[in-house]
Amino acid sequence: MTTVLPSFSATGLAPALLAELTVQGITEPFPIQSATLPDSLAGRDVLGRGRTGSGKTLAFGLPLLHRTAGRRARPGRPLALVLVPTRELAQQVTTALAPYARVLGLRVATVVGGLSLGRQADALRAGAEVVVATPGRLHDLINRGDARLDQVAVTVLDEADQMADMGFLPQVTKLLEQVAGDGQRMLFSATLDGGVDKLVRRFLTDPVSHSVDPGTATVTAMTHHVLHVEAEDKPATLTRIAAREGRTILFMGTKHRADRLARQLLAKGVRAAALHGGKSQPQRTRILEQFRTGQVTALVATDVAARGIHVDGLDMVVNVDPPTEAKDYLHRGGRTARAGESGTVVTLVLPEQRREVSRLMATAGIRPQATQVRPGEEAALARVTGAREPSGVPVTVVAPPPQRSAPAASGRGGRSAPAAPGAAACGGTPRSAGAQGDTPAGRDAAGGDGRRTGHRASGRSRRPRRPRSA
Repeated sequence: MTTVLPSFSATGLAPALLAELTVQGITEPFPIQSATLPDSLAGRDVLGRGRTGSGKTLAFGLPLLHRTAGRRARPGRPLALVLVPTRELAQQVTTALAPYARVLGLRVATVVGGLSLGRQADALRAGAEVVVATPGRLHDLINRGDARLDQVAVTVLDEADQMADMGFLPQVTKLLEQVAGDGQRMLFSATLDGGVDKLVRRFLTDPVSHSVDPGTATVTAMTHHVLHVEAEDKPATLTRIAAREGRTILFMGTKHRADRLARQLLAKGVRAAALHGGKSQPQRTRILEQFRTGQVTALVATDVAARGIHVDGLDMVVNVDPPTEAKDYLHRGGRTARAGESGTVVTLVLPEQRREVSRLMATAGIRPQATQVRPGEEAALARVTGAREPSGVPVTVVAPPPQRSAPAASGRGGRSAPAAPGAAACGGTPRSAGAQGDTPAGRDAAGGDGRRTGHRASGRSRRPRRPRSA
């Protein structure tokens, strides 16, 4: 029987990591961390399953850093590797791990598509103990001779099911074939399907499995609502919801619909912006920062954001277009109710969508509260969503100027210049939201790391900071 530890101090983590956890306001582990840390710190291969926001990033990040501490990487030959499906998730993981890597004197490089290949190659050649990467870009750098994986002793696959969905398994397989054969492998995900079992059988040796708050379970920290609306009433209903106080993510099925809705909301006085795979990586980074700071209050997104953003204090997600699969619903909803917070997930359903959405909810283990939305009955809508009348005065969200990236890699033991969000390497990345909990990102036309996948690039999705205990 695997030991489950009640506190970080009982894990045997390096004192510097324990001290930094305290600095970050993290005093007790989440269940997935408590369950997996004894095995991962002992060097066992680990298969961890936990719902979005359950704390998977530190569950694999702390042992990875602990077991890498005290070693120095040679140029282009990292010692630890985290593979993720998307650029946003790579940046989020880097940001979450940066303060802990810094206190151990470890350098972290981020390798993703959509940003300068040359800068990332420079970061690897300068030496980085830990690399956080999307499969396509890392494969490119290896082919160029800028990186080798034969010294990688700890390998993590984060959101492996999403990598399978995006067609990355052949690349992931080739990468895993290149890491040290006797190294440790950890696989963490909200769901374990889409061919992930093949990776487990081939590359994990006698893995210890842990399943905490599985992705198909009802998320008790969330309240789920279905709003039944008629097609002619949906635009006005949606605008009122988007005008609510606070930040809201509204999920759309295609990037074109997301752009159109964002324009319509701006015209009605709602500070809105669209986020999807048709945006460049610098654009996506700036839009997310505007959303975090409140310059944008309504983020209209395709599923690229379902596993890509973590914003403290986000309390509502709206499915304007219902997802087609239960796990996509759960990942969208996972943008709220993170790290023990509560949140609300609202799905707008037209009459012809009722049967399909009902099946989806049953599969997801969700029993939503249903409300009929009718013109002239705004009180019910306001009670569920906080909806209110928009100002009607058109607004413009001004994009901030592009930020320059920091030097390619942070120095060992010292604090490097802060990197701009999305910089090529982030050993000195400034602290931001999301230090605890995982931060997945979803599929979109560009394949998440700037490489085309087997899916058509049509733009259609196929498919806070507060004191806290973990």
